[in-house]
Amino acid sequence: MCLGIPGRVIEIVDGYHDQIALVDVSGARRRVNVGILQDDPVRPGDWVIIHMGFAVEKTDEAGAAAALDGLRLLGHGELP
Repeated sequence: MCLGIPGRVIEIVDGYHDQIALVDVSGARRRVNVGILQDDPVRPGDWVIIHMGFAVEKTDEAGAAAALDGLRLLGHGELP
């Protein structure tokens, strides 16, 4: 099992073959590699679960909230 952090895609960064997205993670903007999700490309507004700088799955707002609740239960709710 890995810890996944939810974030919402703000934009796909130009270049990088559409594999880098700017993602809002609890108010902080992070560059995240979305290349793993090429079969179901991400778009601005999509929610993703991030692990080690990679978006590992798409989710919806409810799934993102559940993931964040799980992190809070583990004591990791205050994300940078």
